[in-house]
Amino acid sequence: MEYQDFINAVATRAKVSTDQAATLTRATLKTLGDRISAGQAEDLAYQLPDGLDDHLRKPPPNRREEQARSFGLDEFVRRVAEADRPAIDRALAGAGVRAVLTTLREAVTRDEFENAVAQLPTEFQQVIEPVGAGGGQRPSS
Repeated sequence: MEYQDFINAVATRAKVSTDQAATLTRATLKTLGDRISAGQAEDLAYQLPDGLDDHLRKPPPNRREEQARSFGLDEFVRRVAEADRPAIDRALAGAGVRAVLTTLREAVTRDEFENAVAQLPTEFQQVIEPVGAGGGQRPSS
């Protein structure tokens, strides 16, 4: 998947402009990079197009901190909302997180995505659209 394809997919899913989608993507990937291990973030980054990969990578001094920071979905969305100045509206940040994580699932291999999601609380799985969903509701079990 190319950079612009990724941003366009996020824009469509979140119902925002491509500029807003780029901002939401950057903030979400940076926050995800803080939330998962450095090794897993690097594995995901390796599969992303130029322009997106660096948002997941931690700067060299922090790279030694292999441990991921532990926080849930609400804190994740709050961090995305506050990542840019001016701050992103919290509802928009929530839609952005959903759109970026769903698009990320399409951009990387299934194994890498599942390995990353395995490091997140189960509540994250509820915000990722099911495979083949066109932005609709998750089917009930």
